[in-house]
Amino acid sequence: MWDEHRDGGLRPMDAEQLREHAHKMVDFIADYYKSIENFPVLSQVEPGYLRGILPDSAPNHPESLEDIFNDVRAKILPGVTHWQSPNFFAYYPSNSSIAGFLGEMLSAGLNIVGFSWITSPAATELEMTVLDWLAKLLKLPDDFLSAGEGGGVIQGTASEAVLVVLLAARDKILRRVGKNALEKLVVYASDQTHSALQKACQIGGIHPENCRLLKTDSSINYALSPDVLGEAIAHDISNGLIPFFLCATVGTTSSTAVDPLLLLAKIAKSNGMWFHVDAAYAGSACICPEYRHHIDGVEEADSFNMNAHKWFLTNFDCSALWVKDRNALVQSLSTNPEFLKNKASQANMVVDYKDWQIPLGRRFRSLKLWMVLRLYGIENLQCYIRNHINLAKHFEGLVAQDPRFEVVTPRIFSLVCFRLLSSQNNEDHGNKLNHDLLDVVNSMGKIFISHTVLSGKYILRFAVGAPLTEERHVTAAWKVLQEEASTLLGSL
Repeated sequence: MWDEHRDGGLRPMDAEQLREHAHKMVDFIADYYKSIENFPVLSQVEPGYLRGILPDSAPNHPESLEDIFNDVRAKILPGVTHWQSPNFFAYYPSNSSIAGFLGEMLSAGLNIVGFSWITSPAATELEMTVLDWLAKLLKLPDDFLSAGEGGGVIQGTASEAVLVVLLAARDKILRRVGKNALEKLVVYASDQTHSALQKACQIGGIHPENCRLLKTDSSINYALSPDVLGEAIAHDISNGLIPFFLCATVGTTSSTAVDPLLLLAKIAKSNGMWFHVDAAYAGSACICPEYRHHIDGVEEADSFNMNAHKWFLTNFDCSALWVKDRNALVQSLSTNPEFLKNKASQANMVVDYKDWQIPLGRRFRSLKLWMVLRLYGIENLQCYIRNHINLAKHFEGLVAQDPRFEVVTPRIFSLVCFRLLSSQNNEDHGNKLNHDLLDVVNSMGKIFISHTVLSGKYILRFAVGAPLTEERHVTAAWKVLQEEASTLLGSL
């Protein structure tokens, strides 16, 4: 029998106990944000650190929330890399916000599992509504709105988004050419495309040698060349292969390259291919009229994806995917077991999002996006994006003023790709120099940046996008980089 008198007597659910403990948790999290700059941005622990300081089995009897808070402070936070720190400039941002947090809190409180309309009608209908709102904000074509044949759905990540549309495209083409043609299907993208596409191909049964990651170079800022794509497709067709899927990227992971959507769309269309646009990071910027042109051509796409959890103040996870033909997704991903049958679904009166995704269960994620859009409003969200882009421009200007460094690719959004120049005019030495600079800067804990490799060169990436980042953080980060560069160059 549940012992509610032992050690404070926390019940599985009790409104007043929830109120008391949740207040304490909110206070703890608010205090964390107040002191976030006191932590090393990148965790400095060694692998396996936690095993030696936690018990090797779970407790038999309840422990207090205060004891757990103490363990979080002493044992967990040292092993956390602080993605919300204003000095986090690595990878791409993963935004948290008050609105997003409140939406996450409400979602956790209601704790519904909204796989079918009937399991919580509000969860399905709010998702349809907020994704229509966001589609209109991005000026996506009407074909992507829920009133027509298409619509939007929240996936966990862009990796899930590209997987489900690849499966839809695969099954669509196999219905036409026969299921035995799987080994002939070919996927195309640039070599700058996120590795999620390769994983999707592996899961989807696309032969590894039929995943064409076409070479890009600095002459067109690492965008996918329509000429190179056209040649690759013609070559494959002449060899009896079947081109069926093209993935273009707006804001590549390495350098924010923007593929030429309109030109690529024409090639995809003339070859009967599914055209997917991955704007996981940069899609958020396209709510600003001055950046919307980067997705010109999206009207020709079959699917479009952006991550609200990257740069749109929506706590992870919330990846928005729109498709023009929702039936293509449903035909690939639908199951209809007896235990899930219900009147609304059987009559085709409703959307059942279980048929638009890999898992059955799904969280009430649209609450987060709804709260972000309502509590901040479009104008504030646009200002938020513009501020980060201006901070990146500021950093770019600082790099350009120091002759020891170079900006490697044109800055388009809020990422600056740069490197320290080697006096020895030797690529290997230059790569080692930048690798060493990255290591020493990150090991100090003051800032965290990441790297990539472009045309064989080791490049440093400075991505602005944390909600708390201000100009003083960017300026201080540059000072750290300059000082450590001086030390490294002085030791040569």
